[in-house]
Amino acid sequence: MKGVATAPRWDSASIIADHKFNEPPPPQKLLLGSWLPYKQKTRWPYPASPLLHGAPKNMSSSTHRRQFLKTAAIAAACAPAIITAKRSAAQDVIGSGEYQYRCEHMFPQLPAPFTWQITHNVAVDPDNRLYVIHEGDSKLADHPSIFVFDSEGTFIRAFGQQFQGGGHGLEIRVEDGTPFLYVSGYQQVKSIAKMTLEGELIWQSYAPMASGVYAKGEASNPARIWGRDRFMPTNFAFTPDGGFLVADGYGAFYVHRYDANGKWVSCFGGEGDGKGKFNTPHGIWIDSRDGGDEAIVVADRANNALQFFTMDGQYQKTVPGFGLPANIDTNGQLMLVPELVARVSLLDRHHNTVATIGDDRERVLADKEKSKGFTIRTDESRWEQGKFVHPHDACFDRDDNIYVAEWVSTGRVSKLTRV
Repeated sequence: MKGVATAPRWDSASIIADHKFNEPPPPQKLLLGSWLPYKQKTRWPYPASPLLHGAPKNMSSSTHRRQFLKTAAIAAACAPAIITAKRSAAQDVIGSGEYQYRCEHMFPQLPAPFTWQITHNVAVDPDNRLYVIHEGDSKLADHPSIFVFDSEGTFIRAFGQQFQGGGHGLEIRVEDGTPFLYVSGYQQVKSIAKMTLEGELIWQSYAPMASGVYAKGEASNPARIWGRDRFMPTNFAFTPDGGFLVADGYGAFYVHRYDANGKWVSCFGGEGDGKGKFNTPHGIWIDSRDGGDEAIVVADRANNALQFFTMDGQYQKTVPGFGLPANIDTNGQLMLVPELVARVSLLDRHHNTVATIGDDRERVLADKEKSKGFTIRTDESRWEQGKFVHPHDACFDRDDNIYVAEWVSTGRVSKLTRV
């Protein structure tokens, strides 16, 4: 454990004009069998400007109608454009039945000189502000990896340069009235941390050597080395007793339990084909919705399933049929599951799928078969409106809208607004 420290951070009042961080990221190497990113990137914060977010968000359709009615002479010419605009707006709505959303890709825009470098996870605080972590380029050591926006997508601040090159998971929990940010890093970072929402470090912890599953020196000398005896934490879940769970999704494939002070307690899982064993336990959450007992849910990614456990870690059941499920979130009624194979799923309290959103599996899998890789993720010109490429995380906001972060080379966060 480390004591309280102040991490460098940037906000909309601190203008730093160093555009060397606008350089494009280096090419990626992929472990194609399991879709694990092998190398990746990021850096800082800036004042928000309407110009960074396209047209002003308060420009209503009535503005366009008033302009249209200024003269009858141009009515005939304007009519086709208006019809096209209406058709485009309808196309922006995705989903089905009672689960329909207006889809806005590239929702939060980073001000220069920052760039997205493989977006990984999203979280929302009690004030409905959005937090995004990207992996970041370890060569850009001063670039932040965590970025904060308001609900309209306006940039607020950034921090977390210590996770650069390995930024992965983040979640927010309110403790005695104060919200805190929990962050996990893999690659060379290999640690978990608790921070204030302003970026001050409360503690940082490395591989739990007491578990007996890690190589000698894994905690004292973390390095970019992969293996089942390595610590590569991916995501968190919070337990009712004030403790938390950590999924070692890219390392030893265990789920670790910690107490409220961040002290390691126990673990369960390990490598295997299911029924309590995992193949990339990438995501984790507590299903505490009404209508059933609380349960630990693990997104067992490479086994294409969700596994359910009692709160003390005893295996209960498996729900199969997903395409590399990456993480989990819940609101009062629904469970949200982003799947790396090009879709987001919504499940009811009995874990039945009630809707799939942004499904582009056929095209993405055809690309994988043809190219022996995933080339769509590296080419923005091939990303389609209302379709997802590789959803890596998703969360509900306070209004039951959805944010989706995708594992694509230049990063993308989409907002799905309930309609």
